[in-house]
Amino acid sequence: MGAATPSHTSTGQAVEAIERSAIRKISVRLVPFVALMFFVNYLDRTAVSFAEPNGMGDDLALTAAQFGFASGVFFIGYIVLEVPSNMALHRFGARRWLARIMVTWGVVALLFTWVQNSEQLYVLRFLLGVAEAGFFPGAILYLSQWVPTRHRTKILALFYLAQPLTTVIGAPLAGQLINQHGLFGLEGWRVMFLGVSLPAILLGIVAWFYLIDRPSQARWLTQEEKDWLVRELAAEDAGKTGAVTESHGREALRAAFTSGRVWTLSIIYFGFIYGLYALAFFLPTIIEGFEEQFDTSFSVMDKALITAVPYLPAAVALFFWSRHATRHGTRAWHVAGPAIAGGVSIPVALYMNAPSTTIAVITVTACSIFAALPVFWSLPSRFLTGAAAAAGIALINTAGNVAGFAAGYVTGWLKDFSGGYHLPLFLVGGFMLMSAALMLWLAARPEAAPGRPETELVEAHR
Repeated sequence: MGAATPSHTSTGQAVEAIERSAIRKISVRLVPFVALMFFVNYLDRTAVSFAEPNGMGDDLALTAAQFGFASGVFFIGYIVLEVPSNMALHRFGARRWLARIMVTWGVVALLFTWVQNSEQLYVLRFLLGVAEAGFFPGAILYLSQWVPTRHRTKILALFYLAQPLTTVIGAPLAGQLINQHGLFGLEGWRVMFLGVSLPAILLGIVAWFYLIDRPSQARWLTQEEKDWLVRELAAEDAGKTGAVTESHGREALRAAFTSGRVWTLSIIYFGFIYGLYALAFFLPTIIEGFEEQFDTSFSVMDKALITAVPYLPAAVALFFWSRHATRHGTRAWHVAGPAIAGGVSIPVALYMNAPSTTIAVITVTACSIFAALPVFWSLPSRFLTGAAAAAGIALINTAGNVAGFAAGYVTGWLKDFSGGYHLPLFLVGGFMLMSAALMLWLAARPEAAPGRPETELVEAHR
């Protein structure tokens, strides 16, 4: 073939410039705001982990199993309504639905300020799950609808940075609020609940006016950028051979619920999220146990800062691991490798002989989990489209919420049963190794060979 003519070259350069500009604007104008919503979402969801060792556990007379159940019961309401919520988002639009979710969860989170006993704590945690149902898969679906596949890992990584940074920033923030004991006549942990709930309500109101449902409606994009995005996304959906495609209502649910790929990804995600929430809910309590185990003492702020330590390196690992996957193409080991590292490291942390080495090993686990998650979430949208994407992504995240409930309740129950965290954390490691094995199996399946539809899911490692 001959060399490209100057007109073809200039046209190609113009299209590349439009692409770069469009993706940059989305990265600056849209992703940070949705990430801020996720930051507040995750902070409200895990605030109970900061409250328990700083007064709430004693004031409400909670055992480890009761606290574990309170942590996990959140996910029951979330699980029941997750798929319907994501279908409603697809029908009514992300702007209205995500704003509604934020305001209602903020109101429920505010009520934790006045909880009086374990039964009220259970009810409020359940209602918080009902109010939050659909937020995370809705945000993933929303961002996936704004960028082509080749940019999706990068965009989701920028969004996902909010989760580890929630603990990096949120743990010291929670510590500062807890130190305001007596403000408004409230115990410190109640002040903390008050302080972290109000931003959700305010942000939900702002989201109603700030978010835009689709690229064609974005005034901050030029017409050329809108046309390019609409054209690229439409061509991508049309080219998904063997995809679980656009459908409506029961057809969308049937398409997602009968997809073997969706169920396999659901189990893989279960393993990661089990590890994530076992750490999120019990790391502050484990750190409090250092005082007796290693004959030392920490202030409230000391414990908050130690809790934050694993998550800053995790944010760095997330960014660079996702960038590597974006530049070189997603491989099975981008998900399986971190799962193996996390599965091995979390039990090893139990045998360290100092707080510093224990936290160092737990940091490896946190880095592993967060490095894999945004890469993982770039996979479903490679073969799911339209309403089926809403249902399938919600189904996968539902498996994660089952893990969230199990991680809280089972970890607390096993700790009470065995008298320590060895047994529950070995279980965490086992689930993460299961995720690694399934990811490698999925990539190595004969039907995933080049030229078959399954290759759109993930390229096999080589």
